[in-house]
Amino acid sequence: MAHVITQSCCSDASCVAVCPVNCIHPTPEERGFGTSDILHIDPVACIDCGACADACPVDAIYPADRLGERDRVFIEVNASFYKDNPDISSGWSNVVYPEIPRLESDLRVAVVGTGPSGGYALQTLIGRTDVKVTMIDRLPTPGGLVRAGVAPDHPGTKGVLKTFDLLYRHRRTTMVGGVDVGDGPSALTVAELADHFDAVFYAIGAPASKSLGVPGEELPGSTSATDLVAWYNAVPGANGDVRVDGCSRAVLVGTGNVALDVARILVSSPEELATTDIADRALNLLRRQNVHDVVLLGRRGPEHAAYTPAEYRAVEAMAGVEVIVCDDPAQIRGLGLDRPADPSRWRIVFLFASTVREILPDASGRVGTVDVVTHGDDHSIVTDLVVRSVGYRGVEVPGLPFDEETGTIPNDGCRIVDADGAPIPGHYALGWAARGARGGIGANKAHAIGAVEAFIDDAAAGRLTRTSRTAAEFAALVAGRTTPVDYAGVAAIDRAERARGRAAGRPRIKFTEIPEMVAAATRARR
Repeated sequence: MAHVITQSCCSDASCVAVCPVNCIHPTPEERGFGTSDILHIDPVACIDCGACADACPVDAIYPADRLGERDRVFIEVNASFYKDNPDISSGWSNVVYPEIPRLESDLRVAVVGTGPSGGYALQTLIGRTDVKVTMIDRLPTPGGLVRAGVAPDHPGTKGVLKTFDLLYRHRRTTMVGGVDVGDGPSALTVAELADHFDAVFYAIGAPASKSLGVPGEELPGSTSATDLVAWYNAVPGANGDVRVDGCSRAVLVGTGNVALDVARILVSSPEELATTDIADRALNLLRRQNVHDVVLLGRRGPEHAAYTPAEYRAVEAMAGVEVIVCDDPAQIRGLGLDRPADPSRWRIVFLFASTVREILPDASGRVGTVDVVTHGDDHSIVTDLVVRSVGYRGVEVPGLPFDEETGTIPNDGCRIVDADGAPIPGHYALGWAARGARGGIGANKAHAIGAVEAFIDDAAAGRLTRTSRTAAEFAALVAGRTTPVDYAGVAAIDRAERARGRAAGRPRIKFTEIPEMVAAATRARR
């Protein structure tokens, strides 16, 4: 019986590397890698050795005969990939081993950002070179969107952090958490990083949300999925503004995976969420409120929806939640969206071919109604909460070039370029910061590898500006600005959060304030 890859696949391709018969596709070299919903095991070629399951960082691979009822659909999902793509075949051929040049032994580089892009850059740097790597993050806890963006009820995806944790402990890795880069009295500047390192990789993601550009978007009760996800994932300083007072309905603008995650969290029972690492602040509020109805608005038809089939299946599988898909104005009038939600039913409604015209306030000045156009027909949705989930964009870091139109750091093959298009020696951008907010963990891994390969080429060709500074000088610079958190501190925060969770019967209870994190990290040094 073959092994099967299920929904929580992160597409980082660790399984591809260990498969002895090359039966997991698409591989990083094949079309579709990084954009495919999940990777797929060829049921005909699989020899059932289990190497892929052992290597999987997110526990997404199981023998077909051990799958639960909900996941048995993935047997056909895996097999269908090979039926629909007959040009993709298993087996090894034309294996090419890259020639890795020998670099100078005393190179020091910094990676700004510890999400998947930064983590895979670290993995590639440690694996292919002898450089010393300093990992820098503005938060005391590493992980980026793996910690702060993955839905609490998808814990398997967060397993990729186990891989990175081993690298954080490597003798050539230095962790520096709680340090911002840009401007501000305690921030390090881009020029200071360039002065203290031979090369700097910027893996800072795309933390800002795109706007709808409609009247009323600024009302209380109108927020972004970016802020809402950060709020329920315990990111310090996040404010989701998710109070739901009377009608028990939320409207989400967008039909991507993030929108479906938010919809699922809002209608999930607090008892189920209490078994996850969702932030206490979110769990307590959701317990007091009673969100029954979530309406997702898609600008185009269902065939153009941005969610992946796996995410939609997760919504369909929710017990006690009715899923309605609609783009017919006549049917919409029978859904009762122009009045408060029915407290006796839980449902998620997909309205396609729909755009927001205006968000209107209630008597208290908060969000009360959304005016929507569906196939040219105007109608209103009564709601307490509007969440826009229409995409992410990067933010400018003072000292680095920035393309305001695309929201990215201008680059050529991951090399950051100046206004004239010339590469800035030793400066690299990767992941969403470089190419925009598209692609998941697998795509970010491939991009991170490309950035490191560009660095290796530049280092071998003598194109880097070498630093005369020492590691001790950089440590003194950081200590003069803020209280940094090293790996021992990161581990201490992790232990403290898990201990807090055990006391409440949960996997962990995250800290939501930076001073709390720093205090927990500092105790590790005593």
